[in-house]
Amino acid sequence: MTLDYALHMTETVPVLIVCDESMVPIYAKPGDAGADLRASHDAVVPAGDRVLVKTGCSLALPGGYVGLVHPRSGLALNHGITVLNSPGTIDAGYRGEIMVTLFNSSKEDFHISLGDRIAQLLIQQVAKADFVRVGKLPQSDRGESGYGSSGRK
Repeated sequence: MTLDYALHMTETVPVLIVCDESMVPIYAKPGDAGADLRASHDAVVPAGDRVLVKTGCSLALPGGYVGLVHPRSGLALNHGITVLNSPGTIDAGYRGEIMVTLFNSSKEDFHISLGDRIAQLLIQQVAKADFVRVGKLPQSDRGESGYGSSGRK
């Protein structure tokens, strides 16, 4: 018996979108967390450099939600292409066009064509913090241990 509950989740979030019909973000497969964002123009990401790629989409997210722009794993593995400020953040109040800063870590230029899938958009609920200024933080098991403190194995 296969238990794939992600295929049957029904919670949805209404997201208003302005874009050409061919540029609407879509989920490639049932259960996918990220919807594909596409390039709205041809572009070249030079080797070792970055380029801002437009998607032709503007969103209106409900309050309490954020859009997170993540790299596509296939582009990263096969071509060294990643989202430079990963994940990019789309705040609920932002109404401008979604643009993706792509970075090419390879030694070859990477060509993008109109309609190519360039990144993934995840919509997530967020909590607002109530920052409380104190003189001292409570103790924890980790304490101030940071980078590399847990070892490699």
